[in-house]
Amino acid sequence: MGATTGARVHDQLAELQSAPVALLLGTSPRHAGRPNQYYLARIKAAQELFAAGKVAGILVSGDNRSADYNEPLMMKADLVRAGVPAEFITMDFAGFHTLDSVVRAKSVFQQARVIVVSQRFHAQRALFLAQHVGLEAEAYVAEEPPLDWRVRVRTREVFARALACLDVWVLHRQPHFLGPVEPVRLQARGAIDQGRKAPVPTR
Repeated sequence: MGATTGARVHDQLAELQSAPVALLLGTSPRHAGRPNQYYLARIKAAQELFAAGKVAGILVSGDNRSADYNEPLMMKADLVRAGVPAEFITMDFAGFHTLDSVVRAKSVFQQARVIVVSQRFHAQRALFLAQHVGLEAEAYVAEEPPLDWRVRVRTREVFARALACLDVWVLHRQPHFLGPVEPVRLQARGAIDQGRKAPVPTR
């Protein structure tokens, strides 16, 4: 996946073209009783994109399978604490997997182009899936955590990439939920909105 997506994965803001929306991919805010360094780095990267004017809004997509676990709500709260206005953050509560987040960004939230926010290994997989479903995307990579955080996650990523290939080439898997079109909250930024498929109301 790195070979086909590498040119669209960036770690410098200056390398990115502006897009209407940053697609912030969720993960658990805590791991083994301590703050999850992957999560914290993604929040920081998304805030940087918005502060630099590279995006007009942030779509936070994550897991909300149970009443006491809500990744999008937690991501929104932490983005607000980091200085992103709440009115320009949209929550996708059905981003159970990366495939779900990518497909729903295009089909439910009506985006034609996004900037994916995650660590490099995960961003590459998201861009692979985006290309398959016809969603134009680049990625802004969040910082990698210390080595002791990386070993378990990188091992799991090997299986996640194999599953992603099966999903798009063999199983033709669809998201758990689609549902009606939902608006994305965007700050008025003139030409930055041109990447959208159709006008989406700001609220």
